[in-house]
Amino acid sequence: MIRVLIVDDSAFMRKAISMMLEEDPQIKIIGTARNGKEGVDKALELKPDLITMDIEMPQMDGLTALKQIMETSPTLVMMLSSLTTDGASATLDALELGAVDFIPKQLSFVSLDIVKIKDELLRKIKNIVSRKNVLMAQYRSKRFTKLKSPEKAENKFDNKKTVSASISKSLATPKRSHSISLIAIGSSTGGPPALQAVIPKLPKNLPVGVVIAQHMPPNFTKSMAERLNSLSQVTVKEAHGGEEIIPGTVFIAPGGQHLMVRKNGGRAYTVVSSSPKDALYKPCVDVLLDSVADAYGRFGMGVILTGMGNNGVVGMQNLKSKGGIVIAQNEETCIVYGMPRAVIEAKIANHISPIDNISNEIVSYF
Repeated sequence: MIRVLIVDDSAFMRKAISMMLEEDPQIKIIGTARNGKEGVDKALELKPDLITMDIEMPQMDGLTALKQIMETSPTLVMMLSSLTTDGASATLDALELGAVDFIPKQLSFVSLDIVKIKDELLRKIKNIVSRKNVLMAQYRSKRFTKLKSPEKAENKFDNKKTVSASISKSLATPKRSHSISLIAIGSSTGGPPALQAVIPKLPKNLPVGVVIAQHMPPNFTKSMAERLNSLSQVTVKEAHGGEEIIPGTVFIAPGGQHLMVRKNGGRAYTVVSSSPKDALYKPCVDVLLDSVADAYGRFGMGVILTGMGNNGVVGMQNLKSKGGIVIAQNEETCIVYGMPRAVIEAKIANHISPIDNISNEIVSYF
């Protein structure tokens, strides 16, 4: 039985979430709280398996409550967030503080497709709670690591003659001989902190561009791009379509849209589109990877990070069949071991690596 505590100042939201979750016989609502202070007290008293936490509440907001809970009684917490720019920024703050995921409010409770959303939410909760011991161990490990922004990578590519030497000195991973011209990254649940463990470690003069599909609503991807850009030496942008993909630049698919790459006259450009409309996710990792496989073939690299389900495995198979390189995050460091698991079990991963070493695997090809 999964024991859930609901923290929200809205009686309607507390009731709506309770009704949605308790339709599943494996979930029991063990308590509710009207503000962050009550939430902190009840988390300590009831010791739930998972907490749903609103961000904007009186007396004590969700971020403050989350911080106190993670300090006094570390627990799996999913944030409820509005789809505003401020809501997106606060959600990213929450993920940095230890929340495992978030629920976009409008998507979850003001939607004609409520059944599909409810089913996905229930699957997500079960997936996350099934990894409770692993996730709490991850959090405890991070608590004892000095809190600081990720170290920005040194500029390793100023002089081509020093590339191999600088990599061999700074990385345990040996230099690879396979030539790569583009890196594509796919992620979902747990993706923002995973990307924050990878992108800031890439050197400023990375000799190729990077494209990313992260399952997120609009506004959230823009806020995430801005945050990653502030932490990184590479330039990070939300893609709008028509931008030339150049070395040292990272393009993130906008929420609710697909990102693809197209070549024209020897140059590569971003394509942002609502098609294919039948894709389960927008952005869709498979859609991005298929376009990379078509445009770059053996010169493409695919990186699959934490996420629920199997989005990305078809695109990775396509890329691998054309000679491209595939890197997958290992089980131990995933928030949800779904997307990487599908790739690993399909036996198409060239490298399986903990999240803190993914950037080393990438840079070893240059």
